[in-house]
Amino acid sequence: MKLSMPEELLLLMLDDESGRLQEGAAPSGDFALAGAILAELTLAGRIDTGSSKLTVTDPAPTGDKLLDRVLARLAAETRMRDTRHWIELLGADAEDYREELFERLVRKGVLRREEGRFLWVFPERRYPAVSGREEREVKARLLGLIFLAAHELERLQPRVERIANLEELNRSLSDAIREIYAQIARFAPMV
Repeated sequence: MKLSMPEELLLLMLDDESGRLQEGAAPSGDFALAGAILAELTLAGRIDTGSSKLTVTDPAPTGDKLLDRVLARLAAETRMRDTRHWIELLGADAEDYREELFERLVRKGVLRREEGRFLWVFPERRYPAVSGREEREVKARLLGLIFLAAHELERLQPRVERIANLEELNRSLSDAIREIYAQIARFAPMV
């Protein structure tokens, strides 16, 4: 089963044992999710993040409800905005995107939804993996990319080149995360 980049990222952000988002998943995880959505749109040929401004190159729907909603939002903007602007803006809606992605993963049979209570009072929803196979495949694929064999590199070269062309998106994501943590550190109480 093929998962989208945002779905794979969400799987990696889940704690294997509890099915909850890992404690360190926000705020950088929110920006990473926004970046994954933009990367998926770039790979689908709908946007270009190669210049200093993000541009919609093809506003035609992708057939993916979440991506199409974001694409329509990008296309509706009348002013040219840089990639970082969009990462920060979309990152603010990350909770909605996560919920939609969780529901997708439940429908695909990758996760199951469990309703419960935290400290017996607060409602809580967890998403444990059904088998864990998909998460293991994602991790194995990432390790495989890190230690890529020559024959695999040749086969994957077109996709590697498309992902490498996301340089502006990657830079904007890194800058946004770095700035958020700098602001948090500035306002954190001295210990």
